[in-house]
Parts: sequence; C-alpha cells; structure tokens
Amino acid sequence: MLHDIEAVLFDLDGSLVDSMWIWRDIDIAYLQKFKITMPEGLQTAIEGMSFSETAVYFKETFLIPDPVEQIKQEWTQMAWDKYASQVPLKKGADAFIAYCISQNIRLGIATSNARELVENVLKVHGLLEHFDGIVTACDVSIGKPAPDVYLEAARRCRTAPEKCLVFEDIVPGILAGKAAGMKVCAVADEYSAYQSREKRELADYYIEDYFEILAGTSLPGGLI
Repeated sequence: MLHDIEAVLFDLDGSLVDSMWIWRDIDIAYLQKFKITMPEGLQTAIEGMSFSETAVYFKETFLIPDPVEQIKQEWTQMAWDKYASQVPLKKGADAFIAYCISQNIRLGIATSNARELVENVLKVHGLLEHFDGIVTACDVSIGKPAPDVYLEAARRCRTAPEKCLVFEDIVPGILAGKAAGMKVCAVADEYSAYQSREKRELADYYIEDYFEILAGTSLPGGLI
C-alpha cells in the first residue's frame, strides 16, 4: 500500500479519529433549540460539505434565523469539549502515524471540519507538530466529492498527487481522493457501515483498522 508513497493524507472524522457520533448528537441538539426534529437522511445529505457549506444548508433548509458565522461558532463551541476529551484516535492510527514518520512520509489532513477543532484534537493526541499540511474544505472553493481539498493538501505537503495515499471513511471523500489522482484506502466506520460495499468497490484498499497496514493484511478494494 505504501509503495512509492511520499505523503499520507487523512480525512479527520471517521477516518483518523472516532468522532462521527458527535455530529449527529450536535445536529439533534442544535435543531431542537429551534423546535425542529432532525429529519432522516440529514447526515447523508451533508456528507462531504465544508463546515461553511453545511451551515448554509442548515440556514436555508431549516430557515435558521442566525447568520452563517454564528451557526458555525455555536457548532464549534458545542463540539470543543467533546473533541478535547471524548474523541479517540481510530484503532492503530497512532502506530501507523509513527511508522510514517519513521519512513519520512509526509502527513496531511484534508477535512470538512473547522480548523479550530482539527488543531484541537491533534494537539490533544500530541500529533499537531507532525502534520505538514492541514486543509479544510473552507480553504478551497468547493468541498468533497470535488478534489480541491486533497489537491491543496498535497500542495502543502510538497507532494505530487500520484505520490499521495488518502484515508477516507465516506463515499464523497473516496471520490474526492480518486478525482485528485491519488490512491485511496477506505476506513471502516460504524456511521458509514451502510456504505461498506460501495466503499470497497470505489477504493483501492479497505481496512478495518490501521494495525492491518502494519501487519500487511489490508484487503484490496473490491474484495468483500
């Protein structure tokens, strides 16, 4: 998997850290403030959107009276403590990152999340200083499944796209990495379990956890 790879680029939520549950809880609590019940399929509808795009979607879909920047600020405040104290790394991620560092493989983040939260969770786990490029979808013109966020992460890591390996947990992210001309490894996650077959078919590789890579047992994409 790592043959001829010079940079590893991680999506954050559901790929590097176990945090997807946070956002469902936040969406429910936030909408309840306006006496709105979260509709089925909301998480699917906003997959891949940037933090700003999601705030605009909420404002327009649910007729939220607050400005977009206020919506984003409130979400960040709601998530801050959870990211600092309740969000673990995905199984084996710390060992895999240590291996990449030992092999001089550059590290990047390409996420739809807010920069403050990304930096917060990386600091908590003592990883921030090891990442060469952190890019949020708000830093580019359009979020996933467009390739922009991954192309910018590769640029900041000073690495050609074809020398990058992406780790993603949802279909729009996998499509973004492939559209950027990169190898993509799909990561198993409870909140995208319903996409498992599609993830395996679209990605070059599929892992249940990062220990599989170190053990050399990851499955090629498409194998069920």
